[in-house]
Amino acid sequence: MTDMTQRNRTGDSENETAQAVTTRKTTRRGGGDPGTRGRTTIADGVVEKIAGLAAREVVGVHAMGSGLARTFGAVRDRVPGGAKAVTRGVKAEVGEVQAALDLEIVVDYGVAISDVARAVRENVVASVERMTGLEVVEVNIAVSDVKLPEEEEEEETGTRVQ
Repeated sequence: MTDMTQRNRTGDSENETAQAVTTRKTTRRGGGDPGTRGRTTIADGVVEKIAGLAAREVVGVHAMGSGLARTFGAVRDRVPGGAKAVTRGVKAEVGEVQAALDLEIVVDYGVAISDVARAVRENVVASVERMTGLEVVEVNIAVSDVKLPEEEEEEETGTRVQ
């Protein structure tokens, strides 16, 4: 009988150990989904780049920024190794869950400014919210200029090297 009792105890002991190992493997530490642990912050510049690219996608938007900013940007674009300023004409204020944007645009002559502004707002809001998860509370648009067809021809001929 003694042999039987020791075997049962040994068998029970092994089962208990196996159950304890199984329990330890399934127990999570830290609680909750690993994807929700920690905090993500998004810089203003990231939101400005997304908004700038989204605004430029809209038909009728000729350029971004004021005349002075575009002039400096054109000089910077011509410098070898200089990158095109995607954030030109965009200012973002980013909080923990919300963002507000101010855009300065130049529209092409002949387009309905209200339609272009509406399309820019829709595209910017959709892009920023989809990519960042932030709620866009406002997109303020200032139209600083209208690009005339004659101005494009003058710019093209004026920038040629002779």
